[in-house]
Amino acid sequence: MKIVCTGGQSGGHFYPIISVVQELRRVIREEHLIEPTIYFIAPDPYNKSLLFDLGIVYKRVMSGKQRVYPSFLNFLDKFKIAFGIAEALWKMFWIYPDIVFSKGGYGSVPVVFAAKILGIPVIIHESDSAPGKANLWASKIAKKIAISYPDAAHYFDEKKVAWTGNPVRDEIKVPVLEGAHQYLNFDPDIKTILILGGSLGSQIINNIVIDSISNLIEEYQIIHQTGKANYKEVNETTALLIKGNPNAGRYKCFPYLSDLAMKMSAGAADIVISRAGSTIFEIASWKKPSILIPITETNNDHQRKNAYYYARSGACTVIEENNLTPEIFTSEINRLFNKPELMKEMMISAKNFSKPEAAHLIAKQIIDTLLTHEK
Repeated sequence: MKIVCTGGQSGGHFYPIISVVQELRRVIREEHLIEPTIYFIAPDPYNKSLLFDLGIVYKRVMSGKQRVYPSFLNFLDKFKIAFGIAEALWKMFWIYPDIVFSKGGYGSVPVVFAAKILGIPVIIHESDSAPGKANLWASKIAKKIAISYPDAAHYFDEKKVAWTGNPVRDEIKVPVLEGAHQYLNFDPDIKTILILGGSLGSQIINNIVIDSISNLIEEYQIIHQTGKANYKEVNETTALLIKGNPNAGRYKCFPYLSDLAMKMSAGAADIVISRAGSTIFEIASWKKPSILIPITETNNDHQRKNAYYYARSGACTVIEENNLTPEIFTSEINRLFNKPELMKEMMISAKNFSKPEAAHLIAKQIIDTLLTHEK
């Protein structure tokens, strides 16, 4: 058996694929099937060492990007997509996989197009409540479509759709509670906030933390994931702002949180502040109240739709970017901490929203489709 996975160039596409691969291997062992060779074909390996650790073979193909704003690069990238399709056709022909699993994003287009030409079945997964262009196009080809939000169903042929939720990797699914504060050198009696900017970091969230940090550390402990590209600037700026403050040790920033650091941070956190991508499902699996700050300019406005869908479940509140000021930011944090009963209700709502079986459901769909196609 040969299975090809593909997806765009963000952690929101990459890590759910890893979760599905882990579950595929588990289901295949349980059902005594032949161990497959699994490939990841995309423009960027994202985390090459993780692919190696899991025995996933990486093959690079070029792809272009169609931006949501006017740009001459959109024209040039059409040629990249065409070249990537030729690359994908060549590599897919020699691999000739039994099935393709796509997470969408522009990086997936050449592989899905090649699968169509070669007659290879495709299953796609949509992480957002409103799909991007790549998955809208791929849905016409796909045998099955897994979705994270029920709202996404009306964008697709509903006969193909299954509501699975979004996969969360085993390594970070369950937060570590015992020893989490000690790991971070934090006081367990002081409320703790975990601030996440997504896999690449968020300049807007970083800026609001910088503007608010002196006030926040008077009351709270802060774990701040800045993104690798932003870390040096944020670290140096906040260090200057809180220099000499007796509470300076309450703020810790990191360019990136390893799996262990993420589980410890989630365990220590009383509330999580984040963008509104696939991280929502990680927060829900941790059963933590949250404040979401959706990106304004996204394909089909999917982050705002994700955020408000999650807010309707009762698990979070939303601050939009155009309302994001230090006063509103700190006021909303204080409001939630001053309402412990509301925080408990948000934790219950997060638990109810979580779909821990998502990776298993998708893995079963892949295997069932693969076995049916082989017959």
